[in-house]
Amino acid sequence: MRNLAALVFVGGLAFLLLVIFNQFDFAQAPMIVGQGILTDAPDRVGAANIVTAVVLGYRGIDTLGEISILFAASVAAGLVLGRRRTDVRRDPPGGFILRSGVALLFPLMLVVGFYIILHGHLTPGGGFQGGVILAAAFFLPLLARPETPVNHAGLSIVEGGAGAVFILTGLAALLQGGEFLQPLLDNGVLGELVSAGTLPLLYLAVGLKVGAELAGLMARLADVEVDEP
Repeated sequence: MRNLAALVFVGGLAFLLLVIFNQFDFAQAPMIVGQGILTDAPDRVGAANIVTAVVLGYRGIDTLGEISILFAASVAAGLVLGRRRTDVRRDPPGGFILRSGVALLFPLMLVVGFYIILHGHLTPGGGFQGGVILAAAFFLPLLARPETPVNHAGLSIVEGGAGAVFILTGLAALLQGGEFLQPLLDNGVLGELVSAGTLPLLYLAVGLKVGAELAGLMARLADVEVDEP
């Protein structure tokens, strides 16, 4: 009897789902919002990269939430990891190849990171991607020379300043009668480096904040004490 009831239930559920799915036209979504943004973004926001227009222009407050989550995660990880004791032995410096490779890669990664950040409104990339590259650039020297001290106070200043610039830009838009983080300044010529109003400034703030947070977090992880064998 129990099996029969289960069979009837499964059959009824399958019939209900079949009727519901039959009402939808799959793969034929109207894309009303997406088409509207594709049409409206170049003139309203001035960014050739539509993804940047969405991330910073249409849903900038969501981006603020994302970098806030990253900040909270970084702070929580720092609290859990704690500080390293001064009497604990550090790892020895890396070999010649590692140290020479890091010396060559460091400036190259800085250039690539800032290039991706500053061109985020023109080409794929932006503050998040460029910030990760900057964090990796500042972490590599720690692998080659673990005894190198990390200026966490400096990273905190960069992180806090970048976050303040992001929020103040949003408040400036409110004071001018617009929406929070609504792009300000002139849009310029679509496709040129100096264009899209305040979007490049916002992406620079995001890149510096992400880079400082991740660099500090990776430095904390690399500084974790390992039990002596």
